[in-house]
Amino acid sequence: MPDIGGINVTMDPFFNPVFLGRVLSSYLFDVDRVWKMNNKQMKKYQDREFRRIVNYAYTVPMYHKKYRACGVHPQDIRGIDDIEKLPFITKNDLRENYPDNIIPNGFDKKNGFLISTSGSTGKPVFVYYDLLSAIKSLECFVRGLKAYGGNWRKTRIVLIVDISPGSAEHAVFTKSALTLLKKFITLENIKYLHIGEKPEVILKEVNEFNPEFLGSYPEMLRSLAFLKKSGYGKDITPKYVLSSGAMLDSYTKNYVEDAFGTRVLDYYGTTEAGPLAFECLEGNYHIHSDFVNLEFLDDDNKPVAYGEPGHTIVTKLYGQGTPIIRYTGIDDIAIPIDDKCSCGINTQIIRKIEGRSTDLILLPSGKTLSPLSITGIPAKVMEDLNTYKIEQFQIIQHKVDEIEVLIVINKKTRNVGPPVEKILSELRKKFQEKIGPDVKIFVKEVEEIYKNKPSDKVKVVISKVKSGK
Repeated sequence: MPDIGGINVTMDPFFNPVFLGRVLSSYLFDVDRVWKMNNKQMKKYQDREFRRIVNYAYTVPMYHKKYRACGVHPQDIRGIDDIEKLPFITKNDLRENYPDNIIPNGFDKKNGFLISTSGSTGKPVFVYYDLLSAIKSLECFVRGLKAYGGNWRKTRIVLIVDISPGSAEHAVFTKSALTLLKKFITLENIKYLHIGEKPEVILKEVNEFNPEFLGSYPEMLRSLAFLKKSGYGKDITPKYVLSSGAMLDSYTKNYVEDAFGTRVLDYYGTTEAGPLAFECLEGNYHIHSDFVNLEFLDDDNKPVAYGEPGHTIVTKLYGQGTPIIRYTGIDDIAIPIDDKCSCGINTQIIRKIEGRSTDLILLPSGKTLSPLSITGIPAKVMEDLNTYKIEQFQIIQHKVDEIEVLIVINKKTRNVGPPVEKILSELRKKFQEKIGPDVKIFVKEVEEIYKNKPSDKVKVVISKVKSGK
């Protein structure tokens, strides 16, 4: 008999009064927790939820086998401080144990959501969400919205997301709480559009709706910003633009902010574990510490010092379906800091997210270079030359001593302002200064930058060089 969060949902959960009460309670207490709890209270809450999720994971064949192999039992786990006793879980673990060994025996797949990553390597990862997990993800969005002065019941919002079946957004925005709420509230203030539509079509709908908050992936935001700069969408004047779903590089941030005349704020999350953190108005990334625990480890799997970059390891503290505990698969590099933010949110803080470790630039000296340390160069060059004719770019490291920068120039403004040759020359100069003389820099104008086939997205930084080779 299926069970979600301790509640039997054999019947339609949207008509189950016990389940509805659980959803209401979750909303009333979850959203505001990061403002109301102090550090000691948050730690106590984390410890309790961590014990619960470890006990649950022990009923999942993949975790049960791994825990027994390393001699650990749920009784050995008293709280987050014991997390190092547990083994890591990798993408391959999830792939090799899908479908039946990543959920407990008896989990009713009909009452869950099967979602998958984009599979940028050609090998997507599948996990199961339960209904409450999808609702908690939506609460994280509401939490961020509240931090920005918005109200999910009143503020006009447009979200351009992937709502195709199998995506996390489909589970969160079309099959969870919104479906429930629309039975009682019209929610005409929220409009969500599918990312697969042409940007021109999307911009027209956004212009007609005129939202106060506009959210999408960085790539779509760049496309809309280009159209906005070209004279379309004149009525679009959002209070804030929200970015999520991929690394927000400084070029995209600056370009979109200039186009829409407002600030871009970043949401940080992953398909497998849901929302992880969000950028507050002070510019800090606040971890959803009541929903997830993040570790930041060095190459020897030891915790890094505050202020130092580390590999991000994620543990999801809620829900059922596929548990995510000490998961290495997001592969991001981030910098944790030990500080208290003036915004009033009491959670652990990330200074910045450096990007995927697989996309770090490996230098001939053996050192690595963060993607974010070079993705801001095009924006800086355009600022210096007082032009925004660079429509798109991509940085590709072909060899340890060879990097190619592909540039798409806006056709309409090509002959306005500084010549293209000047822009390319300045780009090469700035990249050379940043990367050093031991690497050959080639800057090339192209008609189009091709998307990554499995994910159908443009990667801003691609490194074909593996560490140690």
